[in-house]
Amino acid sequence: MPKWGQLENNTGLRNKYKYDNSGPFQEYSKVIVICIDRDDDIGIKAGIETPIIGKESCVNAGIKLAIEDPEDSDCNAIFGAVKSYEEFKMKGYDVEIALVAGKYNRGIEGDLKITQEIDKVLQLYSADGAVVISDGEDDETAIPLIQGRIPIISIQRVIVRQSRSVEYSYAILARYIKILFYDPRYSKFFLGLPGALLVTSGLSIIFGFSREAFALGISILGAAFILRAFDIDKSIATLSKPSPSAFIRVFSYFAGTMIIIASILNGISHIPQEMIESNEGISSIITNKEVLSNFANGTITLLWIGVATIFAGVLLSNWFKGSIKIIYDILRLVVLALFYIPMLQLTSLITERGNPFNLISSLLIGLAVTLIAATFLFQYFRNRKGGEVLKHDDQ
Repeated sequence: MPKWGQLENNTGLRNKYKYDNSGPFQEYSKVIVICIDRDDDIGIKAGIETPIIGKESCVNAGIKLAIEDPEDSDCNAIFGAVKSYEEFKMKGYDVEIALVAGKYNRGIEGDLKITQEIDKVLQLYSADGAVVISDGEDDETAIPLIQGRIPIISIQRVIVRQSRSVEYSYAILARYIKILFYDPRYSKFFLGLPGALLVTSGLSIIFGFSREAFALGISILGAAFILRAFDIDKSIATLSKPSPSAFIRVFSYFAGTMIIIASILNGISHIPQEMIESNEGISSIITNKEVLSNFANGTITLLWIGVATIFAGVLLSNWFKGSIKIIYDILRLVVLALFYIPMLQLTSLITERGNPFNLISSLLIGLAVTLIAATFLFQYFRNRKGGEVLKHDDQ
C-alpha cells in the first residue's frame, strides 16, 4: 500500500483545514471531490473504466492500481481524494467523490475524454462546488476543463514524501532508466537513435567503409534531429488516422526536403569544375570566396522555396484544423520572404561586389514590415475572437 501523501493546497488553505458549514464553504450545499488522472494510469495499469464515482469504488480502484504499480503517484492522489471526502463528510456536507481520467498520450483527445467524464459525473451528481485533487502539474493542466463547468473550491496536490538517502536516490534513478528503456515515448529516441548509429558504424567497418562510418553516423544523427524538431515523425504517425491536415503536412515535409536537397546539389554544380578537380584541400576550397559565392547563388533560391514549402504546408494543415497557430505560420512565411533579398546581398558582399549599406537598409525595411504584419495579424484575429488573448493550442 502506498504511503499517504502530503496535501499541498494551492488556494492558501492549510492541509488540516476544518471544513464546517459555518466556514467559507457555507455557500456550497453539494460538493464533489474530483481526482484527476490525465495519463489514464487507472485504465492502462488497473484496467478500470472511468469515470469512477463513490467512495468504495474509488478505494477499490486505488487498491487495484497500488497492487499493479505500488510506485505510481496516482495511488496517493486517489487516497488523498478519499481523505478529503471523509473530512467533508465528517463536517456534515453533502459530498461525493469521483475519479476522471484522460488518455495515455494526453493531448486534445485526452482532454476531451476528461471533459466528457466530468459532464457525466455532474449529470449524476449535481454539485455546486468542486475540490480538485492531483499528483502534479501535468494533471493540473486539466483544471480549466473543470472550472468551466463548476466553481472550484480548492485545488490540492498530493506530494509523496521521499527519503533522501542514497539508496532511495539510486532506486529513483533506476526507475527513470527503466522508463527510458520501456516507455515507447522515450525509448524510440534514447535507444533507437544510438542503436541506428551503432549498427551503421558496425556495418561500415565490416564492409571496409570505416572512413565513411563517421559521415554516415553524423548524417543519421542530423536526420533524427530534423525529424524530431519539425514533428515529422508525429505527422507520419497521423497517417494511420487519415485527415486532410495530416496528408498536407507530410507531403509538404517531403516536398520541401527534396527541394532543399536539390538546392544543395544545384549549389555544388555552380562551383567551377576545375576547382573541384584541383589538388587543393577541402578547407582551402570551402574558404575560397568565389566558391562560396557560386555555391550560395546556386542554392539560395531553391533553398528558400523548399523551406517555404514546409512552412506553407504547416499553414494549410493548421488552417484545415482551425488552429490559431496560422498567425505564427503566416509570420514565418513573411519573415522568410523578407530575408531573401538580404541573403542575396550578403552573397554579393562575400566577393566584395555588394554594398553593405544596401544590406542594412534591407534588414531595417524587413524589420518594419514584420512589425506591421505582426500587429495587423494579431489585431485581426483578436477582433475575430472577441478580444480574447491569443495563445498556442496543442496539436
